[in-house]
Amino acid sequence: QVQLVESGGGLVQAGGPLRLSCAASGSSFITVMGWYRQAPGKERELVATITNNGRTNYADSVKGRFTISRDNAKNTVYLQLNSLKPEDKAVYYCYSYVPGMNSWGKGTPVTVSS
Repeated sequence: QVQLVESGGGLVQAGGPLRLSCAASGSSFITVMGWYRQAPGKERELVATITNNGRTNYADSVKGRFTISRDNAKNTVYLQLNSLKPEDKAVYYCYSYVPGMNSWGKGTPVTVSS
């Protein structure tokens, strides 16, 4: 089983940056890593994913503002959040996929003050 531990969440002013990190352990064959988020009263939604060969996918709402990257040697995925908006406030969850198994972290909160 893959264990995921997020870090980097916190309080930031609107327009500011934040960087999230997620370290994975338990597997060396993670094909997809990514980030989802869940705002209060809303369903969990995709933010961005990245494959082990670097192919990325972003939600339309974050394109041009967020950047996902991955260090395969460290089994770590990063999410650089720029130009944050109040509507980006949510708990951000790290995600990983190995064939046949999805895994989730416990989440890290991001709060954006206006």
